[in-house]
Amino acid sequence: MIGKITGVIDYRAPDHVLIDVRGVGYLVFCSERTLSALPGAGEVVALYTDLVVREDLMQLFGFQTLAEKEWHRLLTSVQGVGAKASLAILGALGPDGVSRAIALGDWNAVKAAKGVGPKIAQRVVQELKDKAPGVMAMGGTPARAHGDAQAEVIEPSAGRPARAAPAASSAQADALSALGNLGYGPGDAAGAVAQAAGDMPDADTPALIRAALKLLAPKG
Repeated sequence: MIGKITGVIDYRAPDHVLIDVRGVGYLVFCSERTLSALPGAGEVVALYTDLVVREDLMQLFGFQTLAEKEWHRLLTSVQGVGAKASLAILGALGPDGVSRAIALGDWNAVKAAKGVGPKIAQRVVQELKDKAPGVMAMGGTPARAHGDAQAEVIEPSAGRPARAAPAASSAQADALSALGNLGYGPGDAAGAVAQAAGDMPDADTPALIRAALKLLAPKG
């Protein structure tokens, strides 16, 4: 299994890039959001990857963060959601947006992705709602390029220290962990943190915890 790829972008297409790894070109399919964030041709790039092998097909999919890769794996586990629909959902919402939409049960947000109808969107939310807390807790650990054009395909190492996550994703993960320590269930905590993060995108961990606790407080 190819878990991560680091190389030089040879060319870009509407739905994939060709990455040159020491003279071997790998076609890597990505969401529109991920493609728009990649550097131009001739630049070094690193992506987490998922290799899909079937009798008549072998495709490599690329993701900027482990959370994005995990959501792709979960989305494609839902009946009726193939790789194309998964990338459409991730392209429309991004991994953090998918986490919020599913944690809040907002299937209309999922339906906004191209080619995703209401029945599929509802199924995604229903089947994956319990998975949202785990993905949110992962944060947004980005793939990093090491070295220069002497790039190589490598597997993620379990012993390798985790990279710092972007502030927003890290704050959500920390807030989720704190609420869990306070005894709140994963589903309730994820929904509250997702709503708080949606209302305050730049909030730090303490602010997210306070806002989430207010949302979780008994009404009346």
